[in-house]
Amino acid sequence: MHPPKTQLFDLDDHAQFDTKGTRRAIETLREEDWGFYLSRPVVARPNAWWIESWVLPELGICLSDWRWRPGHERDQDVYIDIASFTRDGPRVAMTDLYLDLVVRRGRETEVVDLDEYVAAVAQGLLTPAVAEYALERSHTVLDGLARHGHDHDAWLGSLGIDLGPRADPAPPAGQAG
Repeated sequence: MHPPKTQLFDLDDHAQFDTKGTRRAIETLREEDWGFYLSRPVVARPNAWWIESWVLPELGICLSDWRWRPGHERDQDVYIDIASFTRDGPRVAMTDLYLDLVVRRGRETEVVDLDEYVAAVAQGLLTPAVAEYALERSHTVLDGLARHGHDHDAWLGSLGIDLGPRADPAPPAGQAG
């Protein structure tokens, strides 16, 4: 079992760093009262070419919408990571807490990676307090989504959160978006 994955967002530098320290340039970055939005190309991933993410630290979540390459499409409208966050000036650290939700707007929300979460807890990779936080967050998010027809915009709107405008990147040459 791997330790929790971390990401660092440097809002001044418009950069995102993964667990290995790999830097990804953020094309669009917008800070909001609820957190921040980013949009960037996906590099070195054969199944996707673009990602948009909405980082909402107070809710303990990061929503992502992927643009898939032809033949790799997935039946999902948004992918939600349950996470913890710390901020130091323009730098926001996100620790993935293993539990994720896949939203299929108007139909269902599926909790995924429960096996990873259970293994991480069993191996002590999450403290009891962090494990409880992750479980509480996932249940709160799932409940909110279910109460709003599995529509993340409707649920967030009920909390006074408007995710704002989205990017409309052109797909790579030779493929549809």
